[in-house]
Amino acid sequence: MTTPRSLLLEAASQLRKAGVPDPVYDAAWMLSSLCGRPPLALRLDEETRLSDAVLRDFQGMMARRLERVPLQYILKEVPFCGFVFRTDARALIPRPETELMCLWAKELLAGWRGAVTLLDLCCGSGCIGLTMKGWFPSLDVTLSDLSRDALSLAEENACRLGCEVRLVQGDLFRAVSGKRFHMILSNPPYIPSDQCASLQPEVLREPIAALDGGPDGMDFYRRIVSDAADHLEEDGWLLMELGDGEAETVCGLLDKAAFRQISFRRDALSVNRIVCSRAPGRKACHGKKTD
Repeated sequence: MTTPRSLLLEAASQLRKAGVPDPVYDAAWMLSSLCGRPPLALRLDEETRLSDAVLRDFQGMMARRLERVPLQYILKEVPFCGFVFRTDARALIPRPETELMCLWAKELLAGWRGAVTLLDLCCGSGCIGLTMKGWFPSLDVTLSDLSRDALSLAEENACRLGCEVRLVQGDLFRAVSGKRFHMILSNPPYIPSDQCASLQPEVLREPIAALDGGPDGMDFYRRIVSDAADHLEEDGWLLMELGDGEAETVCGLLDKAAFRQISFRRDALSVNRIVCSRAPGRKACHGKKTD
């Protein structure tokens, strides 16, 4: 008789031998998705007999995970800021670090009065813009991406969450030519090109276009900072996610472009992960702080 506990012990051993990170966690969540029971309960269950159908489906999931297909792609969804997003190989997997940007934007919008327009630039799955729309239903939200595949996934997520947003396809700000926004949020590609090949096997399953930030990882930051002022309303905010060690360079780009109130938020590893700045004004404020 195959019980949840015995199955998970064997599965975790196989995943561990294959070099899969967090083998116990992954095995338990795959079985949980099939049984509809909490992972911890399954790990402790030595009595329930698993059906042949569950065992067959679990082995199919295991085969994909052993090939280093990301767990999120296998489960087909991922939690993000209290919402559940569909995720697959069309776009980057939503990650906890990106939640920091949404939470910071939420703080800024909490005290904002009147109509607010928001652009999720390089939207991917749409997790950033749709989260903000979910928190603030009155927001006028635009999701933009160069990838039609990513936009199709973002559209599916918008339908799942019941969010009415605008989706546009194009290369950065070319997709919103002539438009201005009170807030622009972006998680652009930021991995230096020569580092992409050495990324974790799971990450290499994600779209390379969503990862590769050019020779030094700065290509998209340069373009965004160069053009963002023309697409921000007066006193509008620009928030971007950053790669490891990129904060100082991006800060320099923003400072040179006369963006104001430049500040950072650190992630769980104390990396300056999110940068926030305000549209250039008559008097640029060059102070920088890290929260």
